[in-house]
Amino acid sequence: MTETWPPNGLIGKSTTVTLRLSMFGPERYRCPASDVLKARGLRPRVRPAWKPEVLDPFPNGPFMAAADELDRPADEAPSNPPSGGRQRPLHDGVRQWTEHALLMYRKAFPTESEPNSALRLAPSPWVYKHQRAAGDGQTAAEYRITAWGRCLESPDGRRRELRLPVVKRLRTRSETERAIAALVAAEGNPDPRLEEVRVVQFSLSDGHTAPVFEGSRDEALTLYRKDGAPAVRALLGSQEYRPGTACVSCAIAPVCPTLPKTAGLLGTADRSRPRRSWSSTTGRGHQSCPARGYLRGLRLPADDAVERGAAAERGRALHAFIAERHDRQTRTPCAPEIPADWVPEGYRLPDEERQLGADLLRHHAEVCPLHTAEPKSEIRIEPRLAFDDTAADLLILAEPDLLYRREGSWVWRETKTSASDRPRRDLMAAYPQLALAVKIIGSGVLSGPQAQGRVELELLRPAGADLRTIDPFAPATFAAAETVLREQVAGWHTETLFEAVPGPECAHCEVAKWCSVRQSQQVGPEEDQ
Repeated sequence: MTETWPPNGLIGKSTTVTLRLSMFGPERYRCPASDVLKARGLRPRVRPAWKPEVLDPFPNGPFMAAADELDRPADEAPSNPPSGGRQRPLHDGVRQWTEHALLMYRKAFPTESEPNSALRLAPSPWVYKHQRAAGDGQTAAEYRITAWGRCLESPDGRRRELRLPVVKRLRTRSETERAIAALVAAEGNPDPRLEEVRVVQFSLSDGHTAPVFEGSRDEALTLYRKDGAPAVRALLGSQEYRPGTACVSCAIAPVCPTLPKTAGLLGTADRSRPRRSWSSTTGRGHQSCPARGYLRGLRLPADDAVERGAAAERGRALHAFIAERHDRQTRTPCAPEIPADWVPEGYRLPDEERQLGADLLRHHAEVCPLHTAEPKSEIRIEPRLAFDDTAADLLILAEPDLLYRREGSWVWRETKTSASDRPRRDLMAAYPQLALAVKIIGSGVLSGPQAQGRVELELLRPAGADLRTIDPFAPATFAAAETVLREQVAGWHTETLFEAVPGPECAHCEVAKWCSVRQSQQVGPEEDQ
């Protein structure tokens, strides 16, 4: 289906087009259509009411403000908060994170070493500007490109360094990102004295650094013309919608033609709260401890020793292995022959978990959904689903392990692994994502026919595979799913401060290192995933 472009209900067309380096980052967190509409200054005719959170929602803002003072020249007066602007309080975890991030910044760029000692904070962030003259039916426009980072320069104006903060581990930057970052550093707020340009990324988690670009001003421009300009033109011409996490803060979401709208999917009818995103992971985290769920939602670095323990890592490795097999074009059901080196790249498992994983994969072959999926129908492997719950002003996110068709209707498959053979009685309470799956299919919000749709839970245990089928159209099952969702959502939806609740869970909390009130306890045996 061809969607209207731009979507109906938008107004405004600015003569200034503003692009950000983040618009060219990893696809998972981006929507090209949203980026280009915002860049061109389009907005909904009717703007949603602004409902601010009590806490400051930007976890790296305090770090950037404090780092400004560290990088400011000694003879320059410290900055003051904007007059009349009330600063929102910070969550305790964000304060702990900010202190850590500042230590890592100094580790990455010690002021006493060359060449860092000769650099100081630029008077204002660099913005590249290009004026396009009117012609060929087009009005004059100014194009701007920015990069969120730390802008430093030498007192004589000959050297510039753009420092790009990364919350967790450093990643390889694409050629497009390298080119656009180099352009901003070389041509933003142009200075004819500039000779040397450097772009470097640094981790706020561990202080590691990695070069992104280093060269002359002319080399930066050459790189941009080669790898940056084509990507900019492609983005400005894009009409691709990619519903997902970006929808929660997107002003275009109310009129987006590809974001499914549904009222009351989570059983809450209250639009007075700030707009947020919710998933089953959100609900579990908040029920465990409000602070835990909040800090995970901010994507602060987690403790690998907890988050990537042997049982959890085995579960992720199995999911990755199964997803790769299901994605093959032959659509052949998974076979029980499992190679000795089955563990996908990037996962580390001890020998006993590797062997257990192989046994569980052999059990999966017995109940592989490709045995029953319609041969030529659509199969969606770990799709990212997003729904706009207009009754609560919530973005609902879900990621089934597999969606496939049988008898024309969708089947939602979740796969869980365990080292234990003990049975689970209340499946939806144990695995809340099943309750969300029941509500989504039972409410008919997926595209296409769903009259015969169902939810499947595949439990892989040492003794074998246990395949449970859940009918989302059975009144009692649907009502039970609604109860589970209300219990998960109600307290979280009205939460404002997300304070920590110290207790035994602290020993298993992956973000406890950012909590000043956590209980000091020994970590016990890991739970299965």
